[in-house]
Amino acid sequence: MPRTSGTTNERADVMSWSKGLLVGAAAGAAGTIALNAITYLDMALQGRATSSTPEHTVEKVAEKAHLPIPGDDETRDNRISGLGPLLGIAAGVGVGAALGLFQSSGWRPSFHATSVAAAAGAMVAGNAPMSLLGITDPREWSAVDWASAVIPHIAYGAVTAYVLESAGRP
Repeated sequence: MPRTSGTTNERADVMSWSKGLLVGAAAGAAGTIALNAITYLDMALQGRATSSTPEHTVEKVAEKAHLPIPGDDETRDNRISGLGPLLGIAAGVGVGAALGLFQSSGWRPSFHATSVAAAAGAMVAGNAPMSLLGITDPREWSAVDWASAVIPHIAYGAVTAYVLESAGRP
């Protein structure tokens, strides 16, 4: 009789975890699109400039990691401008993937609880590194600053939770 690696239950657990990871990542990607759309709409309505904090984060992380960002001044600046938003996308997809993994391991909160967890997770994933690196201090944010940060994250949380729930909870 041929030997198999792992029992049927072990293979089902791995498939469940991998499905949770993939569904969660897709949910986080959808949530990130919602967050970015709300952010850009806010910028268009208020006529405000884009935030430079993601780019400052890239520069500070590269400096602390002793990883130079190559290129002449313009090329280097362009790379930093591309890497900044990629950090936000990675945070959004990563939070969604983590939620998918939690759900695949048996965590089954309500839609509203998942929305809050997703929004809070994305807020922390996006802003904690900037705060720890001294790039921003949320204690100094105005009410408008807080609204500009929180409202898109609420949209992220709702869309991420909706996709997770619609996908049939891993």
